[in-house]
Amino acid sequence: GLVIDGKTLEHVLHDSLQNIFLELTEKCRAVVCCQATPLQKSVLVRLVRNKLKAMTLAVGDGANDVSMIQVADTGVGILGQEGMQAVMASDFAISQFRHLRKLLLVHGHWCYTRLTNMVLYFFYKNVAYVNLLFWYQFFCGFSGTSMTDYWILIFFNLLFTSVPPIVYGVLDKDVSAEILMQIPQLYVMSQ
Repeated sequence: GLVIDGKTLEHVLHDSLQNIFLELTEKCRAVVCCQATPLQKSVLVRLVRNKLKAMTLAVGDGANDVSMIQVADTGVGILGQEGMQAVMASDFAISQFRHLRKLLLVHGHWCYTRLTNMVLYFFYKNVAYVNLLFWYQFFCGFSGTSMTDYWILIFFNLLFTSVPPIVYGVLDKDVSAEILMQIPQLYVMSQ
């Protein structure tokens, strides 16, 4: 691991040392920055995001973390004694730091699987409808006549095919939360 304080970070963030610092951080399992200013935090997240082309997650609990949370791809605000600024600027809010594990491993896994299945559902739903229209054109000699009225298409998308995604999105949990917490490698598989 690497522990770096704000004074050292000030020197490291100059243009001449950024690449060396990033090479060092890539070899570490964890990098901890302590006593850093809000500007240093946001510059560091932006540096990692742009130079390493990595997806960034910023976690903060106070007003001094707002700029870092806003620069990151995903921001998590912790509701704490320092106020609501970090929570208001974040994408997700949790009440305690210990809930971060469940947010990432359980809800992140479920979100990945639900989104991928919804994309597949909408793709195949539209393929089925377009194939129906395509084959209809063979029977009408490609005259351009409409197979259905416009209101049937509206009902098809609004009523007939909107219930499965809603039910699936609310109820689907491919793996239980307990198993996801015990086996963190399942999160990587869902990606």
